[in-house]
Amino acid sequence: MDLRNFTFMFYGFSVAWTILAIYAVSLMQRQSKINKQVESLKKMVEGKLQ
Repeated sequence: MDLRNFTFMFYGFSVAWTILAIYAVSLMQRQSKINKQVESLKKMVEGKLQ
C-alpha cells in the first residue's frame, strides 16, 4: 500500500474520533443541564406540597 493511503486513513480516523469526542462532551453538558432542571423542579414541587 502507498504511504499516502495511511496518511489519509490517519486523518480520517482523527477527524472521526474528534467528532465523537465533541459529541460525547455535548451529551454530558446536556445531561448536566437536565439534572439541574430536575433538581429545580423537585424543589418547586416540594415547596408547593408543604
